[in-house]
Amino acid sequence: MLLTLTTTARPATDLGFLLHKHPDRAQRFDTAAGGAHVFYPEAAEERCTAALLLDIDPVGLVRGKGPGGRGGAPEAHYVDDRPYAASSLLAVAMAAVFSTAMAGICKARPELAATPIPLEIHVPALPCRRGGAPLVERLFAPLGWRVAAVPAPLDPLFPEWGTAAHHDVTLTGTVRLADALTQLYVLLPVLDDGKHYYVGRDEIDKLVREGASWLPGHPERQLIARRYLAHRAGLASAALSRLGGVEDIPDEDVSTGFEPDLLASETETEAEAEAEAEAAGTTGSEPSPQARDAPRESPDGTERAAGTAAAETQSRPPSLAALRRQAILDVLRAAGARSVADLGCGDGKLVGDLLADPRFAEIVAVDVSHRALELAARRLRADRLPDRVRARLRFVASSLTYRDARIAGLDAAVLSEVVEHVDPPRLPALAAAVLGEARPRLVVITTPNVEYNVRYEGLAPGAPRHRDHRFEWTRDEFAAWVKDLAAHYPYTARLGGVGAADPELGAPTQLAVLDRIGDAR
Repeated sequence: MLLTLTTTARPATDLGFLLHKHPDRAQRFDTAAGGAHVFYPEAAEERCTAALLLDIDPVGLVRGKGPGGRGGAPEAHYVDDRPYAASSLLAVAMAAVFSTAMAGICKARPELAATPIPLEIHVPALPCRRGGAPLVERLFAPLGWRVAAVPAPLDPLFPEWGTAAHHDVTLTGTVRLADALTQLYVLLPVLDDGKHYYVGRDEIDKLVREGASWLPGHPERQLIARRYLAHRAGLASAALSRLGGVEDIPDEDVSTGFEPDLLASETETEAEAEAEAEAAGTTGSEPSPQARDAPRESPDGTERAAGTAAAETQSRPPSLAALRRQAILDVLRAAGARSVADLGCGDGKLVGDLLADPRFAEIVAVDVSHRALELAARRLRADRLPDRVRARLRFVASSLTYRDARIAGLDAAVLSEVVEHVDPPRLPALAAAVLGEARPRLVVITTPNVEYNVRYEGLAPGAPRHRDHRFEWTRDEFAAWVKDLAAHYPYTARLGGVGAADPELGAPTQLAVLDRIGDAR
């Protein structure tokens, strides 16, 4: 299974900076489906080609719980096109190997990452089911690509058998590398019209995230959403409704939103998580902080051990995640907030801390992912809470770039480690939805301080703390963004930090508190 990326932008070897893969070194990465190899067949100043070769194990795919196995006769498990045809297996490998490039991050050449460059993409065996070459044209041409798609014969020795669904596809255009990669990530499984893993609501999040910059205006967006989401009409409709700008949530989406009393079974939830881990998995662990006094956590801010703050032992300092939650609680208590929305609540740890304090009379756990809300509710044992505690808690499935009356008029809103997961072009929509529409009297925002990243052992230079981070700000960049918020909305702002501050680099986490002008404290 092969994909090549070629550029003629001089010096062409800067492609290595954009991909975060050195042209002089071949690299191998383990994925659930086999080994992913990155190498450069050619690397000169005038032309450079990077190749991603996914070495599929066709036997491993169907043994145990390996992804990719299909039904049918026993021999069909081993004799099929999975080892060589570009599919969702290749898309998953792309996300694992080129995650930083897909996010558009390149500290060494930031201006190049933001610039369209001449690219040629070659996929020698791309299944184009139920559409053929015209479908490739319909999907890629509106994005600015020149398309050449040549169908492959079923067997060159027997031309009378006709052609296969597989095509030798070459795309040529001048595009940002990050856009090219995200378009391939989405459209490869669309052309194959299938995925090798379970398609649930989390796939909506992936489609919206990777397609945010190009899919809303695509003339075939309905076909793309339908095929990407395994022809599940409800999922496709939900994805398309989220791909617009700040707009009112349709009534039908509100009525079918997350209901904590309708949780998936534990077996079903664990099966989904296991399938997703197998689909996405590269081996290895998150790097740990280098400095002696650094917070005890992974660079993305997640705690290494499961459990709440009460389970943390006194033999080690609190993690940065715990310090962050404590700082947020201190701000909320000092402001006298009674109703609080945790926007992007994730696993629900902050929600649990809020529930433990009766001063917070109304707590709204908000996340775009239904599954995240299900897991948070399960972790909080929402179905077993005493009635008086349960009455203080609401779960809301909502995108932060929507107007949503369910989170309007509260005392406070928290965006803890959330903004860096939003594509920069979508940040104005987020600000409009939160500060312009929901209008809480207090907003607390935390985000990583990218300057501090050099203190994390094993974190490659220029790499984000988490693969899903769309950016990470310096202190000056964060301050400028917060200042711009205060200039456009009726809020004053103050800045701070969380965690032990480095004299030169500052604190590992940046914090901003926005107070709405004219509200009594």
